[in-house]
Amino acid sequence: MAKKVYGKLMAMDLKEIEKLIKESLPDATVEIQDLAGDGNHYSASVISSKFLGKSKIEQHKMVYNSLKGKMGNELHALAIKTKEKNG
Repeated sequence: MAKKVYGKLMAMDLKEIEKLIKESLPDATVEIQDLAGDGNHYSASVISSKFLGKSKIEQHKMVYNSLKGKMGNELHALAIKTKEKNG
């Protein structure tokens, strides 16, 4: 959960990002990395069978939607890589 300190929104924890993605895509394999070590710039690698037959844009939208509006607020930057899980 993001916290406010002195009126400023604190960054999201990578475990929370992973939890939100897995809530929407339960079969997903999710790897999150803090790219800058600042808790604001992450990359996510998400592999899910729910991506089968979807374009990369649709796959990325599914990941963004799983973040429930936190992108651009508590979560400043997220680079996404998606892949279909076979079987």
